Amino acid sequence: MVITVGTVDMKHVEVKSFDKPDETRMFEGKGMADVVMAGGRPVARGTFEPGWRWSTNVKPIAGTESCEVSHLGYCMQGRMRIHMDDGSEQEITTGEIFAIPPGHDAEVIGDEACVLFDFGEVGAYAKPR
Repeated sequence: MVITVGTVDMKHVEVKSFDKPDETRMFEGKGMADVVMAGGRPVARGTFEPGWRWSTNVKPIAGTESCEVSHLGYCMQGRMRIHMDDGSEQEITTGEIFAIPPGHDAEVIGDEACVLFDFGEVGAYAKPR
């Protein structure tokens, strides 16, 4: 049997590890995202240090006014507050699953690093335009 994931036909099991990521993207001194490709799709593990904020640490890389990537993921550790362009806010904490649409800023809350797994549109996240 062949299973199609996105545009990739999978004929065998694919196993990857964040211990050996396909790519690592740095966040201007306050964290990083390890990215692995699985089933033809990127999956990211982001580690965001205390004091990290998208508008400070990723905006200079992305070159956009707010984050234009949608995120679908799981919070493994820590807390993060999402600031939507419409003025609404939402906090994400350990053990929660999240879906964040494009058009937001975000910041780590507290003195613990925030670790998120992202299965969303992370192919272009924190990459220069």
